[in-house]
Amino acid sequence: MVELKVKNVAIVDGDFSVLLMDKDERMVLPIVIGALEAHNIIMPIQGVTPPRPMTPDLLKSAIEALGGVPEKVIITDIKGDTYNAEIYIKQNGKEIILDSRPSDAIALALRCNIPILMKRRLVEFTYDMSDIEEQ
Repeated sequence: MVELKVKNVAIVDGDFSVLLMDKDERMVLPIVIGALEAHNIIMPIQGVTPPRPMTPDLLKSAIEALGGVPEKVIITDIKGDTYNAEIYIKQNGKEIILDSRPSDAIALALRCNIPILMKRRLVEFTYDMSDIEEQ
């Protein structure tokens, strides 16, 4: 597994993308997301608390109210142009894995301060940071 962090949310070719970077800041994994999803990711990065809970806030509250503890999120696969993710939760000593869109998993991870991981086989879909910086 490769641990990632959110580097930025940017507009790339007219679409919002979340840019995930490895800890050495050499690899970038861009994932295209919608405008609302971009907003949900940017808010905790900027320290903004909405007046009413957004969907990731509601998910966090629901997990915790049901006795769960979010542990990590994993970007697991890509099919076509669509990435897949999983949210890992511990509840009463049992591991629960939820299928998720990466944008929702990332928004939750930022709110819960849990790791964002990527399966190593997805490295081939990353960009070298030095290539991006040269442009």
